[in-house]
Amino acid sequence: MSKYRYNGFLLAELVISMTVLMVILACMALGMRTFVSFNRYQLARQECISAAQAQLDSIAATGKPISDEDSKRLWPRITIKIDQADGTGQWEGLKLIKVKTIVKNMRKKDITVEMARYFAMQKEGRQ
Repeated sequence: MSKYRYNGFLLAELVISMTVLMVILACMALGMRTFVSFNRYQLARQECISAAQAQLDSIAATGKPISDEDSKRLWPRITIKIDQADGTGQWEGLKLIKVKTIVKNMRKKDITVEMARYFAMQKEGRQ
């Protein structure tokens, strides 16, 4: 027989260490869930930015936006709206093109990105 009597001390240490380990793992799981949600939001926002930038670049290069079929193929989750207005003040004579992209987010509100650029558009009938 041993000189030392533990009287369940080892079992208590084991239970406490397992409990602490479970709490740490639960906190890590919640942290990862938050991280994944944040990354999804950032990815959707980056897709909106790339779609709006591509539309503005297409208008600058060709004079017209990317076709609806190509837009839906490239960015299936994104709704793209393009507005035109005449420039005012120091931008008179230019066209203001506004591109608004919207993506539906699963839990939170929609993600919206709006970009605008002035263009020197040729008037119809003039070459």
